[in-house]
Amino acid sequence: MTQVRWIEVSEDDAGQRLDNFLMRCYRKVPKTLIYRVIRKGEVRVDKGRVKPHRKLKAGEVVRVPPIRQPDAPGEAVIAQAQLDRIEQSIVYEDADLLVLNKPSGVAVHGGSGLSWGVIEVLRRLRPHAKRMELVHRLDRDTSGCLLVAKKASVLKALHAQVRQDALLKQYWALVAPHWPQGLDKVDLPLEKNTLQSGERLVKVSAQGKPSLSEFRPLETFSEADLVEVTLRTGRTHQIRVHAQVSGAPLVGDEKYGDRDVNRSFRKRGMKRLALHARRLGFKHPVTDQWCVFEAPLHEDFSALLAQMRGDG
Repeated sequence: MTQVRWIEVSEDDAGQRLDNFLMRCYRKVPKTLIYRVIRKGEVRVDKGRVKPHRKLKAGEVVRVPPIRQPDAPGEAVIAQAQLDRIEQSIVYEDADLLVLNKPSGVAVHGGSGLSWGVIEVLRRLRPHAKRMELVHRLDRDTSGCLLVAKKASVLKALHAQVRQDALLKQYWALVAPHWPQGLDKVDLPLEKNTLQSGERLVKVSAQGKPSLSEFRPLETFSEADLVEVTLRTGRTHQIRVHAQVSGAPLVGDEKYGDRDVNRSFRKRGMKRLALHARRLGFKHPVTDQWCVFEAPLHEDFSALLAQMRGDG
């Protein structure tokens, strides 16, 4: 059972609904219990009874009664090597946000059988950044630039840019056999589907959402091409599906790719999706400056390119 708490609303929490504010403060408490104590008038804001949807203002004081919290499960065990790996992957950090060069094979968050992901590691590394949240996501196998907000106000501003497709997102991808000559744009709507098995699959569909990818060849090899992809929209699996329907799926793509091609490249040491979020640009919500960050290729990807250049 917790003690009575008096929580002052910070500038960062201003504008939040009371119910959402309490759910953040008491993550392990069931929503039904939070709504019950609000409804019974046990939660007060500046000594007055309030409704769950009441918007909070900076400087107000929220009184929360003693609440019985369920026994907290043990924290996920994260090896020191993984903590060090994520710490060393940080490309940029300030008081408001950070940019990470996410390693391939690491999920952005826990769940679906995973006890931890990038965001859980960052919260462990930065315990004082109470409001650290992902601004966008990358597939588990995709490496590269990942943007994380440290404050609710920063997250809100960056999410607005995401909704407007205002972020610069450029990827490097290895496609096989070769990218079609002269094809610089793929403008095909995409629709998400969930199979009976629970697997998520995306396909081109007239009923889908508008999706635009711009492709620019960077290097041509005997077995594949390295292309730069600029996303003008941000749909699930957009690059992977647009590449597949163009006849040049991504190397290492187990869902949309070519099995024989993937097997061939596994023998060359590329055992994952050959997709890297190379460049990320956005307007900083606090400084109002346009920022662009680059993430170097990871060792497996760069080693494969070096090997293929040697084949020339």
